[in-house]
Amino acid sequence: MMIDMHAHWRPAEIADALRARTREPRILRNQDGVEVLKSPRMGEAPLAEAFDDLDFHLARMDRQGVQTSVLSLLGSFCWIEAQPLDVSGPLCRSVNDGLSAICQKHPGRFAAFAALPLTDMTAAAAELERALGLPGMIGAQIPGNGFLTRNDAEAMRPLLEVANRHRAVLFIHHGPRPGDAFPKVANDTDNARRRNGTLDMQASLSSVMVTLCMSDCLADYPDVTVVVHNLGGNIPYEVERMDHRCLLDTPNEELPSSRFRQAKVYVDCNSFGPHAIEAAVRLYGAEYIVCGTDGTEFGVDWTHKAVTEADIGEEARERILHGNASAMLARVRTAQRQMAAD
Repeated sequence: MMIDMHAHWRPAEIADALRARTREPRILRNQDGVEVLKSPRMGEAPLAEAFDDLDFHLARMDRQGVQTSVLSLLGSFCWIEAQPLDVSGPLCRSVNDGLSAICQKHPGRFAAFAALPLTDMTAAAAELERALGLPGMIGAQIPGNGFLTRNDAEAMRPLLEVANRHRAVLFIHHGPRPGDAFPKVANDTDNARRRNGTLDMQASLSSVMVTLCMSDCLADYPDVTVVVHNLGGNIPYEVERMDHRCLLDTPNEELPSSRFRQAKVYVDCNSFGPHAIEAAVRLYGAEYIVCGTDGTEFGVDWTHKAVTEADIGEEARERILHGNASAMLARVRTAQRQMAAD
């Protein structure tokens, strides 16, 4: 059975907020008078298809052998985190309460990452603290732009401190901080979807991994578990060049490949094929890779096929599909029981 650490969710709790918006994403009535969710990338979707249905998701999990899905906001819904605090605060609380209710209704089938009001880091830390007291909540999803450089990561300290105290998980996903220009490539550029969804995303995640693994930004937070999606960018392929340049330019410095292995930052294998997974196992070790699917039927099928076909051995395969995530979730739940008892 598979544990999916990267399962995005489209919460119906924010439907009224989408109706109140004057720009996309927003809910409006089309020329036939039917309410639709309109967004820049996805076009128009009837409201019956715009949000995730719990029974449908559970049936898909059962059909595809997914034991547990760890839910997080889909990127096109993360706009709620960038609103002024008087808007983002109530919306994030509503989403987090709804995610926790799903976890309570189906014990063991779901866990969730909190949404946070990121325009006010003090409020974001307070909401993470609150959310971690709710059943099923194991941490938070954080935009990758918050860790592009060591200086960027400084602003994330309040969240790292809360997560460290709770031994929680921070899921770092490619995305903007409030106010960041995003996406970087305009829609009228040739191959814009490929440039934004692969080239820029993977390069940005590589920068995130350099910050996390080759700076001291996590040194004060030994009890935080960090997961970066999409194999942590292109590092599994780029590390040989990094080592080469290190030997040429800074020969007395520890090799980047060694630092990535020692950092104990987890990555998920979402959206990659068997050869990339093999390279990631060689770099990080199978014990630091978890399963991720984006929470779609295609994503589950793709990921399961890729892990199955990767030449990594059965022990590594089991770790990636189930064992590593199971141990991660158990650590969080143990910490939550201990904090509740204290």
